[in-house]
Amino acid sequence: MRILLVEDDRSAARGISFQLQQHRMVVDVADCGAEALELARLYDYDAAIVDLMLPDMEGYEVVSKFRAARIEAPVLMLSANGRTQAKVRGLSVGADDYLAKPFEPDELVARLQAMIRRSKGLSQPRIQLGPLSLDLGAKEVTVQGRPVHLTTKEYAILELLLMRRGTVLSKENFLDHLYGGMDEPDAKIIDVFVCKLRKKLQQAGAANVIGTVWGRGYIVRDASGPAMPAAFRTPLPESRPAA
Repeated sequence: MRILLVEDDRSAARGISFQLQQHRMVVDVADCGAEALELARLYDYDAAIVDLMLPDMEGYEVVSKFRAARIEAPVLMLSANGRTQAKVRGLSVGADDYLAKPFEPDELVARLQAMIRRSKGLSQPRIQLGPLSLDLGAKEVTVQGRPVHLTTKEYAILELLLMRRGTVLSKENFLDHLYGGMDEPDAKIIDVFVCKLRKKLQQAGAANVIGTVWGRGYIVRDASGPAMPAAFRTPLPESRPAA
């Protein structure tokens, strides 16, 4: 998951970023509303966390401008103002949740994860796809009840595919969510990660979960569903990173 954090307090931003990164999230930080709008237009975020008090505009205005620009990422507002009127205003301008400071880090993560699930049409923290099961809270993958040990990058790829089930995702989509624009490797590395992920899932008993759309990217399908058309089965050349 890739999160946009809009917070001008550097200490608070570091603390929140650390907590989210512990849950395998990529975090971009903006310290003002203008920068947040620019980033939100450039990248496809799974969610945004917006502080109410910013140096150039209030968080309410940031959220309003998000929605006016058709930026649909769910938004969690943060504020030291826990009054009902502030919460109502935040929700009325387009925020999806509101959390008053001080807060427990675990509550922030739980609210964020629940908000993202709802935005993807998921009512449960566990995504089931045939024999494959992914627990968004525990960040665990099982096949027929048996754990599948994935690397951080392999898990992130599978999570993104499952949360956007039925959507073809390009290598650039994966790079954005895995690296957040920082020190991105060659796009061919995605082929390597997907190849290894497929092998692990197949060995565990969940074959043909990830399909390839020639020239476009990857898509996830239900292994128990109908056969995938040939155009979707054609594999992209599997590459290995340079030594």
